[in-house]
Amino acid sequence: MTLATDRLDRLAIDTIRTLSIDAVQQANSGHPGAPMGMAAMAFVLWTRYLRHAPTRPDWPDRDRFVLSAGHASMLLYSLLHLTGYDLPLSEIQRFRQWGSRTPGHPEYGLTSGVEATTGPLGQGVANAIGMAIAEVRLAAEFNRAGHAIVDHRTFVVCSDGDLQEGIAAEAASLAGHLRLGKLTMLYDDNHIQLDGPTAMAFSEDVPARFDAYGWHTQRVPDGNDLEAIDAAIEAALADPRPSLIAVRTHIGFGSPNKQDSQKAHGSPLGPDEVRLTKEAYGWDPDKTFYVPDEAAALFSRAIPRGEQLAGDWEERLTAYRAAYPDDAHELMRRLDGDLRPGATAGLKTYAVGEDFATRQASQAAIQVLGETVPELFGGAADLSESNLTDVKGAGDFEADDPGRNLRFGVREHAMGGIANGIAYHGGFLPYVATFMTFSDYMRGSVRLAALSGLHTIYVWTHDSVGLGEDGPTHQPVEHYAALRAIPNLWLIRPGDANETSAAWAVAVERTDGPVALSLTRQKLTTLPETAAKARAGVARGGYVVRESSGGPEAIDLILIATGSELPLAASAAEALTAEGIRTRLVSLPCWELFELQPAAYRNDVLPTAAHKRLSVEAGITLGWERYVGDHGAIVGIDHFGASAPAPDIFGHFGFNPERIADLGRRVVRDGLHGRIPTVDHGHQPAGLRLGGPAIGHGGDTGPAH
Repeated sequence: MTLATDRLDRLAIDTIRTLSIDAVQQANSGHPGAPMGMAAMAFVLWTRYLRHAPTRPDWPDRDRFVLSAGHASMLLYSLLHLTGYDLPLSEIQRFRQWGSRTPGHPEYGLTSGVEATTGPLGQGVANAIGMAIAEVRLAAEFNRAGHAIVDHRTFVVCSDGDLQEGIAAEAASLAGHLRLGKLTMLYDDNHIQLDGPTAMAFSEDVPARFDAYGWHTQRVPDGNDLEAIDAAIEAALADPRPSLIAVRTHIGFGSPNKQDSQKAHGSPLGPDEVRLTKEAYGWDPDKTFYVPDEAAALFSRAIPRGEQLAGDWEERLTAYRAAYPDDAHELMRRLDGDLRPGATAGLKTYAVGEDFATRQASQAAIQVLGETVPELFGGAADLSESNLTDVKGAGDFEADDPGRNLRFGVREHAMGGIANGIAYHGGFLPYVATFMTFSDYMRGSVRLAALSGLHTIYVWTHDSVGLGEDGPTHQPVEHYAALRAIPNLWLIRPGDANETSAAWAVAVERTDGPVALSLTRQKLTTLPETAAKARAGVARGGYVVRESSGGPEAIDLILIATGSELPLAASAAEALTAEGIRTRLVSLPCWELFELQPAAYRNDVLPTAAHKRLSVEAGITLGWERYVGDHGAIVGIDHFGASAPAPDIFGHFGFNPERIADLGRRVVRDGLHGRIPTVDHGHQPAGLRLGGPAIGHGGDTGPAH
């Protein structure tokens, strides 16, 4: 290998390496090898090409840098510290410790200069592609002749592991199709992963694969050849396609006994090897967390350079404001994440008799919001005609014409990661759509959106067995519980068209995390009360739709429902009331929002007194005990569905007003409680055990104990 010939450059590169080595060693935890191998290419990128401003980390027109290989976090933390971000050496010394700003994998919003939460491999690749898409769309909306107010690039560093993950392949395929020419990916081609050589499981020609995707590809044979790396980046910037640069690096570079070994991947080098490695670099092995003055001075050039870049942009913004004041105001509003006043006021209110599938009401909401929330930007995974998610007349996002409707193809996981990247970038409110059962394919990205507090919206249609004829492969039953288990994700399952309008208002107005809409294929009856109550009620997660006269003290039974089961429960409540059983009907479309309400409100909706309760939801019963407790029964589906028209499925499973009313009577009069099985399991394959020990069998509708 040819080592860097410039002494100062080599000193700076070795400073990155030794800071990474020392931090991992002091923490006795982490990944030293990748930062050691990638230091040279990161140095070239950060000191010669990356347009960033350490003292102004949120400067809107900065280049974005994403470390998809998030396990190499000390590479990024070293660069942030050395170039002048708000990350003092004391934080490097507290790597992976409680309360530090240097966690094991980079976290967005915690550490200045970290553009994305990475670590689950492949996510950063998709995030970077989302950022590149956002830059193209924002530039198309706001740039004017002589005023390139949006003009930046996205760089991503990935590992072998990133490129083995399916999400990276999905996202890279789309990026090539869209010809995202301002995207450059540096591939840390070190031939090693945690279990050993990548050759054990990975023998493909990666650049050839990316050639087939439509990318511009190059190879750099020596990861320490600064000029070769420089030339490759220069060529990448000049090409109109997205670029992959495969840089042949050596994990644990400089370690006499652990270079090119998995032993340098996921554990500290050890005190003896740290000493030997520093000696190999020509460093004093007794110095830890040492930053030579010359290296510090070199890296600190990023501060005045960044201030100059940001200042130049401010001057361009001033000129842009003078020429296009309305556009400038709109751009800054969107970059600040503020909604237009009254953005959700025009959402439709529906009258009794206007019965719609909630996906249809969602489509109407998207058309309204498409006008009042121009930052709303997204699309579907080859299901826009089923999810009903297009902004009509807004065009498709294509390589030469970046319209508003994104066509993700059948790439659900990449779609989720790309949406996160759009949210990280700023200027947009991304929404993405597929069938609810395929939310499983997106789960990794959804979890990271929740962890990072990203404002993304998921439109998941065809919820529950009400999907019908497509059968159990497409019918989500466990998904409500699984999604409700993700912290900071709000899942809203509206029960009619008015609740759907209200759900979209919540989704748009939330700013500190993702919102998922669970929507029906089948039409639902519009309840008379929701026109007046849904907007406020859904915003609080749950509310009283109607109740018998006499107030809470006079209530015999509280019926609680979500989604398509709300109109069924409403009909059952009418029947029970007519025969003298005093009922309260509660809609509980968003558990997470409801739990955020003051205790007084929650107790007002679901009184703590021992009222009998019956919950109704066409999904697994897990979790409903928190709202039913020991005072009633849970009606759900603790097994897979069937292929048949939705009315037939609901009939066989007992999701109809007559059975709900009958169960309500038994809760009140007989003390029926526990999980209630569906009525007819006869369609299920022989030998399939339905539900758990709390579920009855066959046609038994009795309580489960």
